[in-house]
Amino acid sequence: MPNAASSSKATLSGVVQPVRIGFIPLADCAPLLVAKDRELFRKHGVRVELSCEVGWATIREKLLYGQVDAAHAIAGLALAMRLGLSTPPCRVVAPFVFNLHGNAITLSRDLWNRGVRDATSLKKLIRSSTSRKFTFGMVSRYATHFFLLRQWLTAGGIDVDKEVRIVALPPTQMASSLEAGLIDGYCVGEPWNSFAVERGTGWIAATSEQLAPGHPEKVLLTTETFVERHADEMRAIIAALRESCEYCDAKENRSEVAHILAESGYFAGNEAILKRSLVGPLDLGTEKSAEASHFHIFHRREANEPTSERGRWLIDEFIAHGLLTPAQRAEAAAALRDCWTSSALPLPEAPAAAPKPATKPKKRSTLAHA
Repeated sequence: MPNAASSSKATLSGVVQPVRIGFIPLADCAPLLVAKDRELFRKHGVRVELSCEVGWATIREKLLYGQVDAAHAIAGLALAMRLGLSTPPCRVVAPFVFNLHGNAITLSRDLWNRGVRDATSLKKLIRSSTSRKFTFGMVSRYATHFFLLRQWLTAGGIDVDKEVRIVALPPTQMASSLEAGLIDGYCVGEPWNSFAVERGTGWIAATSEQLAPGHPEKVLLTTETFVERHADEMRAIIAALRESCEYCDAKENRSEVAHILAESGYFAGNEAILKRSLVGPLDLGTEKSAEASHFHIFHRREANEPTSERGRWLIDEFIAHGLLTPAQRAEAAAALRDCWTSSALPLPEAPAAAPKPATKPKKRSTLAHA
């Protein structure tokens, strides 16, 4: 197989161009920043340029129009872009999963002071407060955050389509919007839950580990065109990320991971806050804390594999929350087969690329053990 560098992008002047990877400053971008810091991309023979973006809409548009070559992206974006939901259809592929879990639901301190302790007590407050609708933030309709927030509210007996307002905001604006009183709560990735707890403006009501054990969170998203033209580079990037994910997942490395993120310049140096979800304990802002060893899963439980079971979970959530109709399930399944698989990136050795024998689908309840 040719060296990854030999197939690198080149301009007319012959200058090799790095692969541009977009990301959002969240704790689960750690594999990217750690791979860069530890020179794992260089080790595997590929040049990478990281591009910090504002939000998932920016990631989507830059990927769609070729301003980035790949991205650290919410898992649902693979299905949404492939099907052309909110954008022209784009033949994206997601051959690698960054992590499982990583999100939490944070509510305002005002709600706590008014007696809210869970979704059920929130329902009572909502129905006794007729002067306004309570507003909650999430990062994208195609993100697990949207599914988790709606699931949590619904479990408390709240009609999410009539009794509350759900708006999309960039992750980095969640805590400040809560502090300004523009929203009453949100679902977002770390460290933006812990940031509100530290500021005394919010408290953590639930984590994604509790709400959907084993759910896929972020993926490496790119396009079929880029993979076809730069397969060696993509293989090198995935090899580097896999090594980085294994490093990030090891308990003994978590403090160093938090340090690397803090020193990157993307998190305002908040190493102590980053440690809450990466090392633990996770301060809930309620005079209680939670053990954090499973808050982020970067490598354990075959976390990096875009398995068919995880793909089916995404489709189920798209249907459950009104993004697709049940009649569109077959179309969505076909789209997932093409993009949500490690075989989207052909492997160099024929035995490794051979299709696996068909297996009987598992029930959704086994997702946590995938």
